[in-house]
Amino acid sequence: MTDDDAAEAPDGGGPQEGAARDRSEQGRSPGVDALQAAAREAIDATRALLDVAEALVNDPEMADRLGSVVRAATGAAARAARAAGTDRSAATDGPDDDGDGVQRIPVS
Repeated sequence: MTDDDAAEAPDGGGPQEGAARDRSEQGRSPGVDALQAAAREAIDATRALLDVAEALVNDPEMADRLGSVVRAATGAAARAARAAGTDRSAATDGPDDDGDGVQRIPVS
């Protein structure tokens, strides 16, 4: 780190952060800063996802355990849907239903 770098980023951030601050102060739209921050968050999230994927590749037993958790969750969701009785015809029959599956709602 050179003396110039230290002057640009007194808070310990890199020279890129100091340069970003300078551009922001030169009249760049705040929307650009927000977009860059969102892009950095997306990159960080992608890196975390890749770390998880790497762990799954390196440990097949972990992948099996994760698969069993997903299977159990989908099975529970299917049982809950069946128990709730998904009879759609009873829910749509009414005065505004012509029997074609489209409910017409008058707006006044």
